[in-house]
Amino acid sequence: MIDFTFTDEQEMFRKASREFAENRVAPFVPEMEKTGKTSPELVKALAEAEMMAVTIPEEYGGLGLGFVARLIALEEISRISVATAMMLQVFALGIDPIVRFGSEAQKKRYLPPLATGERLASVAVTEPTGGSDPAGGRTTYVKDGDGYVISGRKCFITNSHVADTITVLAKDETNPKAFSAFIIPKGTEGFKATHEEHKVGMKGCNTGELTLDKCRVGAESLLGEEGKGLRVTMSAIGDVGRGGMVGCSLGVQTACLEASIKFANERVLYGKPISALQGIQNKVAEMKIDLEAGRLLAYRAAALQDRGERSSNEFAVAKYFTTEAAQKAAKIAVDIHGGYGCMEEFAVSRYLRDAFVLGPSAGTSDIMKVIIARWVLG
Repeated sequence: MIDFTFTDEQEMFRKASREFAENRVAPFVPEMEKTGKTSPELVKALAEAEMMAVTIPEEYGGLGLGFVARLIALEEISRISVATAMMLQVFALGIDPIVRFGSEAQKKRYLPPLATGERLASVAVTEPTGGSDPAGGRTTYVKDGDGYVISGRKCFITNSHVADTITVLAKDETNPKAFSAFIIPKGTEGFKATHEEHKVGMKGCNTGELTLDKCRVGAESLLGEEGKGLRVTMSAIGDVGRGGMVGCSLGVQTACLEASIKFANERVLYGKPISALQGIQNKVAEMKIDLEAGRLLAYRAAALQDRGERSSNEFAVAKYFTTEAAQKAAKIAVDIHGGYGCMEEFAVSRYLRDAFVLGPSAGTSDIMKVIIARWVLG
């Protein structure tokens, strides 16, 4: 038997997430759009609502609700603010490697404050040489006594200037095929956030560069086994990072559909609402079809994840489909709005800009096709 319904607990969580997004997130959107800066008050609101605690086990101060619940929260928050959902999804992306690969000491040290928002997490893999080929990165480490010295540069890192607990991927200077992951707290000597990017969309979601200049960390910073860092970081990106992008995509699709329906019912041409025109009906039908198909792909993958099964291939499919569908939905929404769709006071112009940032995040559509092809071809 296949059950496509949410549990009562999940339905309650969806309702609470929607109310939170509408009441606590929405007021910050205009200022974030204007300044492009992350709002500390918004981050505090996310923490107070326990949004950072969703996937952290209860024994470490989290809610232990799992990844279906996380997807629900991201979808509802992204419906109001893609930038906020993106920021939140990367907090979880930074948390996951510690949950899955951290020692008991690391879990006890980092997870309780990450659950309350006292600490904020991220993952730093992408470099100027590219993000889709992490093995081509140039950030290196060398052993130094009982610790490690790390040097390099990371770019396009979400929450770069906001997070203070960052998992960094580096390769062994003496063995370019060996990669290790390290938990590096902000403030560690030689480790700092530098350039801050100005994206076309997702205003208020911080993205920037991190530099490591002979940054020395102790042995306790090593996350997982030495030389096995690619597994630590890439499994998080494949399962959690791409799952987060799916949630962001579903939310903006919903927002596009709702805005289009409202406008089409209110906009009168030729003596009747444009929703009566078959061309408009076809457009909203396409948006609805894509949204429903994307939700089935998304929640199937998240359900597999909650059962402890491998879900990276399913998330690659869902990530490709939903991010492409989000861009399509945003374009359709702007088309339905006509000239109004080009005006910043109408939210669909923001949805269009935000949707086009979803595509390359956590792996481009072309890379998703590579992953899917490898899965199909074995």
